[in-house]
Amino acid sequence: MPLFWRIFLLNAVVLVAATALLLLGPVTVSAPVLLTEAAVLSGGLAAMLIANALLLRIGLAPLQRLARAMTSTDLLRPGARPAVGGHGEVAELITTFNTMLDRLEAERATSAARALTAQEAERHRIAQELHDEIGQTLTAVLLDLKRVGDQAPDPVREQLRQVQETTRASLDEIRRIARRLRPGVLEELGLTSSLKSLAAEFTSPALSVRHHIAPDLPPLGENAELVLYRVAQESLTNTARHADATRVGLTLERTPDGVELRVRDNGRGIEGATEGAGIRGMRERALLIGAGLTLGPAPDGGTEVRLTVPTPHRSQ
Repeated sequence: MPLFWRIFLLNAVVLVAATALLLLGPVTVSAPVLLTEAAVLSGGLAAMLIANALLLRIGLAPLQRLARAMTSTDLLRPGARPAVGGHGEVAELITTFNTMLDRLEAERATSAARALTAQEAERHRIAQELHDEIGQTLTAVLLDLKRVGDQAPDPVREQLRQVQETTRASLDEIRRIARRLRPGVLEELGLTSSLKSLAAEFTSPALSVRHHIAPDLPPLGENAELVLYRVAQESLTNTARHADATRVGLTLERTPDGVELRVRDNGRGIEGATEGAGIRGMRERALLIGAGLTLGPAPDGGTEVRLTVPTPHRSQ
């Protein structure tokens, strides 16, 4: 039955019941209206309004649940759909909303995959240019500085040596940026070695990064390994920049259904902080491979990032 007619019938039932009570009951109205009669009429009107409100609330309850689902839906956090309840147009509306969410999540996953693929390709190009163009140019500059320094007088030689050190430090920084843009170690040596190298890269006198990589990891696809590496990289970057932490633990272990990555620090936590582009990027990457990503307080304080990656099921 259409929603219009259901609401109409609910109101009609209340009005018919009120009319029947007035016509068949012992209630009479004087002119002018007596105080007792006004009290009885007011009570009847209040009862009619309450009954009408209760019936409408029951009839429109599925729409209220749908409205709450609409306000809390986040395409980066796919979850349960609102249950299809009610009848007729209400049930059809909820079903349409669920279908729309399925379509939007599929379209977002497709567009995010294209965007992240283009991003990785651009990172690869920039890293290649940094390594081949700027890296080689600075290497040539270092060689020229050394040759000139060997022929220069002592006062100038010391100044040239300082310029050499500055240039060498800049070359090391460019190489470090290139490695972050394009994890060549991931392509050449695999996920385990790349995560160990990543932990060593972020280790400093102010931050201790310890890692535990299980030796019996199941085979993972190229996309899954890249997502694991990028999530670990972004988590360590956030810790180093914002957490004021002194210790970080990076763990990758096997689970019954796949693998689980955990990055846990002892910093100040993220309670009340607004999610930035880095965290949203991690969520989008996790959705690409059907992984689950959770961020929250660690058991002993700080922040814990947990990425659960399922392994693909192979047909027998």
